Formats: sequence, C-alpha cells, structure tokens
Amino acid sequence: MTACIQRSRPRVLEFECYQNYGNFCRSDNPDQLSCKPISKITIHNHQDDHDDDLWLKMKDEARSDVDQEPILSNYYFSLILSHSSIESALANHISMKLSNLSLPSATLYDLFLGVLTEDQEIVRAVIDDLRAVKERDPACISYVHCFLNFKGFLACQAHRIAHNLWVKDRKILALLIQNRVSEVFALDIHPGARIGSGIMLDHATGVVIGETAVIGNNVSILHNVTLGGTGKSGGDRHPKIGDGVLIGAGTCVLGNIRIGDGAKIGAGSVVLKDVPARTTAVGNPAKLVGGKQNPVKLDKIPSLTMDHVQHVNEWSNYVI
Repeated sequence: MTACIQRSRPRVLEFECYQNYGNFCRSDNPDQLSCKPISKITIHNHQDDHDDDLWLKMKDEARSDVDQEPILSNYYFSLILSHSSIESALANHISMKLSNLSLPSATLYDLFLGVLTEDQEIVRAVIDDLRAVKERDPACISYVHCFLNFKGFLACQAHRIAHNLWVKDRKILALLIQNRVSEVFALDIHPGARIGSGIMLDHATGVVIGETAVIGNNVSILHNVTLGGTGKSGGDRHPKIGDGVLIGAGTCVLGNIRIGDGAKIGAGSVVLKDVPARTTAVGNPAKLVGGKQNPVKLDKIPSLTMDHVQHVNEWSNYVI
C-alpha cells in the first residue's frame, strides 16, 4: 500500500524561553553560538528537504549495505527496499517486532499503516527523530541503521502510534502496544504521554515515562531515566520537559514539575522541583550549578551538543 506524503514546508523549531528567565543566543550551528541575545532561539532544521528525500537516501544506504554484506540482501529487501514509503516500512518493521503468536504481524501492520497514513504529523516526527539520532549519536552510522536497529527510535515511533489511538479513545489497543513495547524493547511509555519531535532516546533501556508527562521538541534522554509521579493520586502528576533539554542516564524526575527549555540534568540526579531554563541541575536531591540565587546559564543547547560535563567541574572538585 502506498501512502501519500505531503510535501512539508521548511520547518522551524523554536525554543520559547520562560518570560522570567534570560535570553538564548542565536545559533545556526548547534555547536557554535554567537553572543547576540534574543528572546527565543530559532533552530532551522538544516535538512529541510522533502521527507521523500530522506526515504530515498535510506534506500540508497540499504543498497550500499547489501553490497558490503550480500547475506543481508533478503533482510534489507523485506524491511526497506520492497517498500514504496517510509510509512509502509515503519509499519511493517514495528509490527514484526511487536507481534507474537496471538497477535499477528499482519493485523498490526494494517493498524499501524492506517494510523501513519492518516496522521502525517507522526510521519514528520519520525523524520525529525531519525535526523536527531543521526546528528547527536556518533554511534549511528546511517539513517537506515537507526531505523532498523535503534530500539529507542522504534519504541518512540510505536508510542506515537499508541498515543494516536489513546486520544481517539481506543485505549485497549493503545495499552496493548505499550505492553508489547515494554516486553520487546525494555522501556515503558504510557500512551497518554505527549512527546514532541526531534527526540533521541539514547540506548533507551529502562526509560519510564508516565501518563501525564509532556516532552517538548529536540529533547535527548538517556537510559534508565524515569519521568514519574509521586503518591497515588490521579490527575496531572508527571513532569513537563521543555524544548532542548538533556537528561542524563539514571535520572529520576518526579512529580508535576517543569524542566525549563534548554536545561540539563546530570546523570544519576533526583529532581523534585522546577529547574529553570538554561540551567544545570545535578545530584540527589538535585541542586543548581552556581546556586539557586545565581545559577550558571548555559549558552548552548544541551540536547544538541550532548555535553554532559560542562560547568559540572565548577560545581564539584571531586576527582577519582
């Protein structure tokens, strides 16, 4: 089945700063910032090609891989080269991953493809996620490598489909997908959680994201991160993660708190209170680098640079 892909206009991803916090600096390159203060940071997605172009590139990468490893020709043909669109390939790949004896892949394929064909916002988010992983993870050797092998990417796309079903009140199906993702990929994302685009779940093992959690655009989250609630009351009880946030491995962010745009959470931290935009929080319980009254402000977007240690040495003189 061929799904029509709407030609996407050049997309601009914006980081809206908190009104009470300082200004970002403009960046045309995420690793190089000028010192011109502005009220919001605008990141131009420098792969502004049509979504089709990335799919064609992935097929070229698949052919190159087959040339290098001919024994994988059937594998690449069935998962990439036999498909006319990224929607079809993704629906097929995820359905095969999540199927079992009582849940046939053909049934899941029809369901997934229907969602992807109907909701082009999901497809655009898939493209943004692919590009995010390729740009931020030096271990990612190609787009097709991410598409086929990175479980954080696959789990995120399965969640997007589950969330689509959840908001349409098809909750039984959505929860079933959540359960299968948890069993197959070893991470747990409630289908009610809202997740933006340009997301990288790096390694992803042990990630837990609660029902009322919200994650902005261009966020990078490492393994064993929990975005959880506290107590047993219902309602809005999970964290809200701003745009451009980096959350280090083993971090727990608990309760209906806000992690501001462009903030960084150090590995192993336990965060129980709001973290202002463009600041770094580290420790258990987490504390702001530079102190609460005058925290050090980040001049780069941590989710894009993936720099986990900037300013941490200023916070602690601990060495091994």
